[in-house]
Parts: sequence; C-alpha cells; structure tokens
Amino acid sequence: MIPTAAGPDGLVRCRWCLSTPAYRAYHDEEWGFPVADDRRLFEKICLEGFQSGLSWLTILNKREAFRRAFARFDFQRVAGFTEADVDRMLQDEGIVRHRGKIEAAIHNAARAQELVSEAGSLAAFFWRFETPRVDEEAPTPVATSASSIALSKELKRRGWKYVGPTTMYAFMQAMGLANDHAADCVVRAQVAEARQRFQPPQLG
Repeated sequence: MIPTAAGPDGLVRCRWCLSTPAYRAYHDEEWGFPVADDRRLFEKICLEGFQSGLSWLTILNKREAFRRAFARFDFQRVAGFTEADVDRMLQDEGIVRHRGKIEAAIHNAARAQELVSEAGSLAAFFWRFETPRVDEEAPTPVATSASSIALSKELKRRGWKYVGPTTMYAFMQAMGLANDHAADCVVRAQVAEARQRFQPPQLG
C-alpha cells in the first residue's frame, strides 16, 4: 500500500507530498493529471534527468530558475544552445550545475525535434506508453513498470540520455500516463476522471 496521511485541511493525501506547501500544491494540482503539451513533457523529462541522485523537492524549488535557464523548455530553441550556454548555466546558482545533465538536456532537445518530425508531437509518441486506465484498488510503490522499461528502451535506441526505466516511470507518474495516487488519496479520483476524459494525441 502507498502510505497516506491527513494534511493540514484534514484531507487524506499521499504522504510524500505533506512535507511542504509547495509539494502539496504540486501533488494536488499537477502530479498524475494527463499532459499533452509538448513543452511541458520536454520540461518534465529534462527535470527528471536533473533529479537523478536528488529529491524531487529540490528540483521543484528550482523549477522557475530552470525554466529561465532553458528558454522555458522550448526544445526548438534549446536544441540550438551552444557551449556558451552551457558555461552560462554552469554559473547559474539557481539550477543544478551538472555539466553532464545540462549537456544531456540540450542533446535531448535535438532528439525531441527528430521525434516530432516523425510522430507529429512528443505527446503522440509518449502516450503510446500509457498504462491502462484502470482504477486499481490498492496501488503499490514501484520504481519501474513494463511501460517505463519499454519507453526507456525506445528513447535510448533513439539516442536520448538520462532516460532510464526509473526516471521514465517518475515521468509517467507525473504526466498522467499512470495514476499512482494512493487508493484513499483525495486526488486519486480526480486524476482517474481526468484520464477518462483525456483523448491522447494520435501519431502524425
């Protein structure tokens, strides 16, 4: 069972979100709700890469600085970043200053351009890996899934970096391709309903 607890308002939520108001807002308003916007999808896949070895709360607290540094994750622009941009970001105290991860995000922007040319949109590609829209009675904590393993394998085949199965599962949980809110979490039903209404983009 995924652990839960009552928040300050008395509502039961996934326990992981209750440490700060920012975390709780992210859980209530974003995590698990389906996303079809390519820029948001690219942002999240980049930030999940930056999170490797860190907590998501660390990245969440730096998200606005990341958006400024990476042209709000417009991958058409990021793909054109140069070594000067890498050097600029390595001096930016607002983000995680890791050369490998910065260079990987720029590299992945070019891969995103290629994927859009092929599939029509990032959303059309990623939503092929959606987990079934079944409202499980008791989801359990897992680090990967068959879908995240398949997505990771396919992205790696296309040359993407920092897209291991665990990173991709966190991406899928956040972007609504899976609903891993606890069974008694107040947000779980909202996410299930949003997923039922959501129409995944079709491949181009």
